[in-house]
Amino acid sequence: MKKIVPALCLAFWVAFLPGCGGESAETLFETAKLEELQNNPEHARQLYREILEKHSRSPYAKTAEERLNALEK
Repeated sequence: MKKIVPALCLAFWVAFLPGCGGESAETLFETAKLEELQNNPEHARQLYREILEKHSRSPYAKTAEERLNALEK
């Protein structure tokens, strides 16, 4: 039983904690690029918008805006 509790705590942390603070601009950008490559432009647009909303001062914001504009044409 003593080994189960730490394992459950770790599983909870891995599953839920990363979503609490949001994802980094880099993670969102890399995921958006992958979505474009997988022919899923709607999800890519959503991720680029999220970068602009939540990480507008990041180095990824300008490129995200460019990619978003290209996808909306």
